[in-house]
Parts: sequence; structure tokens; C-alpha cells
Amino acid sequence: MFNPLVDSFDNLSDNEVEAKISELSRKYFQTRNPQVQLQIANILDMYKEEMRSRNARKRSDFGSQDPDSPQSDLDNLIKVS
Repeated sequence: MFNPLVDSFDNLSDNEVEAKISELSRKYFQTRNPQVQLQIANILDMYKEEMRSRNARKRSDFGSQDPDSPQSDLDNLIKVS
């Protein structure tokens, strides 16, 4: 989706994206104009999709750690004696 009113998400932190989602949700329910609600909903969907993709990247980065490394996270949790 593209909207000329939305800048790139690259310069926003996760907290800023979440704050914008909250702000847009609040504004959506404050207005009674259906055309404005539609525009806010479109922008809100863009921010939510950005948050989903960031979360998916974090999960894939976490899952792609080398399990054969000597200092694997699981190795530190399992104590065999």
C-alpha cells in the first residue's frame, strides 16, 4: 500500500510505530466522517503491517541462530553432570 501522507518507516523505532498505531486508532474512533475514517484505516493498516513485518523479522532472526555454536542459548540452560 502507498500513501503520500506517510513517510518511510525506516527512521521510526518500534515504540514510535506502536505509539502511532495507538494515536491513529484513537483518531479513527473520534471522527464520524466515513471518508476520513477510511483514510485513517488505510494508514493504520500500513503501520500495523509494518509492525507485523518487524516482529516476523525478529522471530526469524532469533530462530536463525547457529544451533551448533558452543555458546548456544540452550547449552547454557541445560546442565548435565
